[in-house]
Amino acid sequence: MTQPPHPSGQEDLREQPIGDLLKQLSEETTTLVRQELDLAKAEVTEKGKRAGLGAGLLGGAGIAGLFALACLTATIIAALDEAMPTWLAALIVTVVYGVIAGVLALQGRNKVQEAAPAKPEQTVETLKEDVQWAKTQTRSGSR
Repeated sequence: MTQPPHPSGQEDLREQPIGDLLKQLSEETTTLVRQELDLAKAEVTEKGKRAGLGAGLLGGAGIAGLFALACLTATIIAALDEAMPTWLAALIVTVVYGVIAGVLALQGRNKVQEAAPAKPEQTVETLKEDVQWAKTQTRSGSR
């Protein structure tokens, strides 16, 4: 007695030789692993770019703070020295520069934290789905 055609248009897997099924499984597994690796690489690259931006901002904060201190400190202290003692003028300038450096450092830290964790979350999620699918295929094939 001939089996009716499979609804998907493919012949029933139970009718195919084991060798063909193993070959098909191997090809599909290879394709799946390759796709998952590509997805993981894309995710890690994107997160690396974000972390690099945050690190660049932190470096920029350090350089900007150094240049600002080197170029403006003497001028500002000299200008404030006209109205107050030199030590007070120097303290005021130090506090202002500290606030600026703190704001830049917080922005850089936030950018670095946005990129963390470095694990490819989307890939992990699709791998879980793949395992679940494989389990359902195994169960339906053993009936």
